[in-house]
Amino acid sequence: MRGDEDVSFHSLSLDSLSLTDYENTHDVILEDEGDIELDAEVSELKLIRKDLSTEELYLQACKLVGVVPVRYFLRNLGSATINLNHHGLGPLGAKALAIALVTDMHTTTLELADNFVLAEGARYLTEMLRANFTVHNLDLSGNHLQTAGAECIAKMLLENISIKSLKLSGNKFVEDDAKWFAEALSSNYRVKELDLSHNQFCGRGGEHLGQMIANNDGLEVLDLSWNHLRMKGAVAFCAGLKVNTTLKHLDLSFNGFGNEGALALGEALKFNNTLVHLDLSNNRITDEGASLLCKGLEANDTLRALQMAYNSLTVEGALMLINVVKNTPRTAIEEINICNVLVNENFVQLLELICQEHPSLEVQYGGVGGFIAKKPRKRVDPMKVIQDYLDQRKLRLWDFFRNIDKDGTMRVPVVDFRKAVQQSSIPLEKFQIEELIQRLDRDRTGIVDYRGLADTRKQMMRDHRRQLRKVESRQKKEKQKSDRILKTFESAVEAVTPRSSMIISPGAAKEDPGGLQPFSATPLSSWHHIIMSTSSRYSVNNMSSEHVHLPMIANPSSSAGMRSYSQPNLFAGVPKPSTSKPSSAQGMHSRSNPSVSSSKLSPTANLTRSRPALNTEPSSKTKVKGKKKKTKKRKDIAPKE
Repeated sequence: MRGDEDVSFHSLSLDSLSLTDYENTHDVILEDEGDIELDAEVSELKLIRKDLSTEELYLQACKLVGVVPVRYFLRNLGSATINLNHHGLGPLGAKALAIALVTDMHTTTLELADNFVLAEGARYLTEMLRANFTVHNLDLSGNHLQTAGAECIAKMLLENISIKSLKLSGNKFVEDDAKWFAEALSSNYRVKELDLSHNQFCGRGGEHLGQMIANNDGLEVLDLSWNHLRMKGAVAFCAGLKVNTTLKHLDLSFNGFGNEGALALGEALKFNNTLVHLDLSNNRITDEGASLLCKGLEANDTLRALQMAYNSLTVEGALMLINVVKNTPRTAIEEINICNVLVNENFVQLLELICQEHPSLEVQYGGVGGFIAKKPRKRVDPMKVIQDYLDQRKLRLWDFFRNIDKDGTMRVPVVDFRKAVQQSSIPLEKFQIEELIQRLDRDRTGIVDYRGLADTRKQMMRDHRRQLRKVESRQKKEKQKSDRILKTFESAVEAVTPRSSMIISPGAAKEDPGGLQPFSATPLSSWHHIIMSTSSRYSVNNMSSEHVHLPMIANPSSSAGMRSYSQPNLFAGVPKPSTSKPSSAQGMHSRSNPSVSSSKLSPTANLTRSRPALNTEPSSKTKVKGKKKKTKKRKDIAPKE
């Protein structure tokens, strides 16, 4: 029985190669040599195809396609791992390789990185993987697959049941390409490792990837390093991480998360109870971001390794990280990498004490020689010191100087002024007294003229109030920014969480009594660029003006067990992607009530609902007018009575 299948595979592969693609790609040869020679060649292949081995099949395919056979492949036929990285196969070389591997039963790992196979070569390989179920690990990194290649691979993942590890690093995927992987992995739970590093996923890409990990129950290793998620993509992705139940190893290095992304990640770690290794190297996280991240680490009891190298951390940030281990009895952290941070002696002593209680803890730091920057002493205005002194004793400013100026000329020698201030109980230091003298004697005449002190005091009070307003405004903006990010994060979590699932408490397991639920596509909340120079960015209008709509994704109705697998046609043209909305998405819209979904799951709807009424004054005016009219009528009626 197996021999009959092999014959059919060989026949279909060679027939398709010679009759379909060979005619399309070699029209010049057909014109020169004629159809008679091609027919003779095909008939000759049909005579020997029943006895072809994998090696002979590969050689024949290379001959007809017009590529040089790879001798390394021929020498390693029958081995579990075939490493063809950097061999320059190209699309046609990938085509010949795909034909030979259709019936191969030995190769489990296929490495084809940096071969410039393009989307065309990816199509041939994915067609092969629809029939070959022995390949478990596939590496197509650095092959310039781009959008068309991402679509081919995603469609293959909907049918393939053998791929467990897929590496697609450096394939120039843009952010909208992430929706293909989100759709494919929403139903494929056999892929355990996925590498999408060194691509171009940005904000929308983070939204799709957040949906992907929220709806996937099989992925354990995910590499998203060297992308462009930044703040908006980080918040959306962390929303999916919060409800994920399988991911163990996550690499988010070189993504520009910043402190805002660290805040969202800290919120996700409060609930995620499966992540073991987290890499946040080179993400522009400062000590402030480290403190926000530590709040999530305090509630997490599964994370073991934390990579924080090459962020803008100082000794203060390093102390925060190890204090998490010290102050959290149930922490599982065993490794912290801050290899670029110079620490001080206090850090080393504290680390030694912590290691006595946690012997497995290993912290990599840059060396001893760092220091905690001391904040400069706040400069106190001497005029304010004098004013506070007088207020406590209920004296006026003039009274203080009149006690010194016995003649009442409002002019006092500098020597007498200095001596009088020093002998008084005013808490002024020597440099403050000299500063006050310079202010009152600008022309260096040796005489202090305090006639203009009233204006000086008024200016001083104005400056003080202005400074207080600046501090309050800065603190208010920082708090509003944090609240805004948290609100957006919670809205994103609500969008990617199935309706029947429930999160119990930080660090606790997630329950889903209804089993696997179909994904409910709901737009995330609006994203906003936070610009510190714009004071109106926190208004309700700004927060509800922009919307980011997510693609509609639904689980395929057909299961892997009910599919019938047949020999794929490696040479049939790939159908053009349809621009119309998928039927699954249309069905979801028709079954759901738009008003209910927008009011329950749309964060912008909540913002609109909580917006205060802006037109209350006219209505109140009309009511007042009505009352006045009634009183007038009563006055008119009273004389008649």
